[in-house]
Amino acid sequence: MALLLKGAPVAAALTELAEQKTSLLKEQGIVPSLAILRVGERDDDLSYERGAMKRCGKAGVRTVQAVLPEDVSPEVFFRTLDDLNRDPDVHGILMFRPLPPQLDGEKARQMLEPAKDVDGCTDGSLAGVFTGTASGFPPCTARAAMELLKYYGIDPKGKRAAVIGRSLVIGRPVAMLLMHANATVTVCHTRTVDVPSVTRDADLVIAASGQMESIGASYFRPLSPGAGADGNGQVVIDVGIGWNEAKQKLCGDVRFEEAEPLVSAITPVPGGVGAVTSAVLALHTVEAALRRVK
Repeated sequence: MALLLKGAPVAAALTELAEQKTSLLKEQGIVPSLAILRVGERDDDLSYERGAMKRCGKAGVRTVQAVLPEDVSPEVFFRTLDDLNRDPDVHGILMFRPLPPQLDGEKARQMLEPAKDVDGCTDGSLAGVFTGTASGFPPCTARAAMELLKYYGIDPKGKRAAVIGRSLVIGRPVAMLLMHANATVTVCHTRTVDVPSVTRDADLVIAASGQMESIGASYFRPLSPGAGADGNGQVVIDVGIGWNEAKQKLCGDVRFEEAEPLVSAITPVPGGVGAVTSAVLALHTVEAALRRVK
């Protein structure tokens, strides 16, 4: 039976760390603050927003909501974003995307102040991820995957890692973070020939295809007797999440029932990466505030 890489204890540890750093800031009269910029009422946005606000509250991070209607004009939206960029009391900005069609998403991404980009969507933040510097922040989900590995003592050093997906939200950033941790990384995508042959060879598999339950048993090699998370068994981090109407439950990119008997360790969905992502968001906001006072 595979080790379940549950996100709750990881999120709790990161929240405690954020709370400790928040206490240091408050001694200087600074309250780390996150502004949440949301357009419309998408269910997935609302769900993540509730989780983020709850996690920030536990870490002592103040949250401010800037909620605009779905039909907001470009003038109002970009003025709101500019105000948040300029507000000295706001240390981090979470901008929900995609934006509705009347808004230029690329312009918004580039307009967001990199120092406040706590979810790593601007070019400035992504450049920091690729160069391995402290400029900006990595996308929260990418760092969450790395924090899960760290918490459970799974060192990527010297391991072969396969990342399924090449988006700037998770695929490419997490590949860079794995490389900085000295893993040998292969990024698979829609034009990769025979993805299962690549993933069967890997020690770490990061599933970020964006296609619910698209990854089954053929993507993994049989587990050797006695293999643990640090042995020759595979470790799977599933960052996907979606509602399976037929099963009436949340599912990831991996067909869990097929993969779990074959691997050493795997994240459940729900209960894996998602909980850690909101904790990383809170921590990034605190770190952004700390950078400003240094």
